[in-house]
Amino acid sequence: MAAALALARRGRGRTGANPNVGCLLVKDGRVIGRGWTQDGGRPHAEATALAAIDATGATAYVTLEPCAHESPRGPACADTLIAAGIARCVVAMEDPDPRTTGKGIARLNAAGIEVTENVLTAEAKRELAGFTARLAKGRPELTLKLALSLDGRLAMADGRSQWITGEPARFYAHQLRAESDLVIVGGGTLRGDAPALTNRLPGSTSPQPLRAILTSGQVPAGFHAIPTLEALDSFATERGVNRILCEGGGALASSLLAANRVDRLVILRAPILIGHGIGLEGLNPATLADTHGWWETEERRALGIDQLEVYRFTG
Repeated sequence: MAAALALARRGRGRTGANPNVGCLLVKDGRVIGRGWTQDGGRPHAEATALAAIDATGATAYVTLEPCAHESPRGPACADTLIAAGIARCVVAMEDPDPRTTGKGIARLNAAGIEVTENVLTAEAKRELAGFTARLAKGRPELTLKLALSLDGRLAMADGRSQWITGEPARFYAHQLRAESDLVIVGGGTLRGDAPALTNRLPGSTSPQPLRAILTSGQVPAGFHAIPTLEALDSFATERGVNRILCEGGGALASSLLAANRVDRLVILRAPILIGHGIGLEGLNPATLADTHGWWETEERRALGIDQLEVYRFTG
């Protein structure tokens, strides 16, 4: 299942409104098929893994319950697995989509296929947190990325330095964009050239994320104007967005933290002291003290001379 989850991660930011799923097929102790949800959401992971192989008697490891609902874009994955003649299906988590919830597993069982459920469920739920939250709450997963100096500054006050982090950290930021469906910045970015907010990884084939600015005013061509934080979730949900990435500035970051709207916090900490620079504007420590929950460390490692810290809010 860990290998299937690694396959699922290849689909981050590429599957549209569909969840990014991974599927691994094993037969006689040998991997015979690998698949993940393709660009735009089709083909699904199971169909990709089954392409051009004989899966009779195989075991399918799937990170999400195989779908049971019909679609003009292809058959239900539960039916595809049944038709392929697999003997066993190992599932990480139940599909939160009410069109499938429990029905995919029931259909496999009815066809005489052995089903093992809840394998590496916590990892699968983290991977599909945005998809699940969008369906259940109308609010996709939101990641706030901050590049900070050692003294907590976002930038120099006089704008003398465009970057405070090194090349590896900036490369990582483009990876985050490639894995996101929507990237948003605050309206303060309009006080000059608007950032491109595009994924510019060398050789990348990832579709570009939607780009938005939190403002009720005019925005550059190719951007969407989002007037309020409430409108952000409505806009994202209507377009099937599962992952939102916020890249600042300080006022927007502070508002999101104060509103308890950040699910993941990515800090790229540069080994530099700035002093009286630009920080998290208007952030009230007393307001933050009223938000209950812990930040769980997901990842911590060096990126060149900088330090990457990733936290998830536990609620």
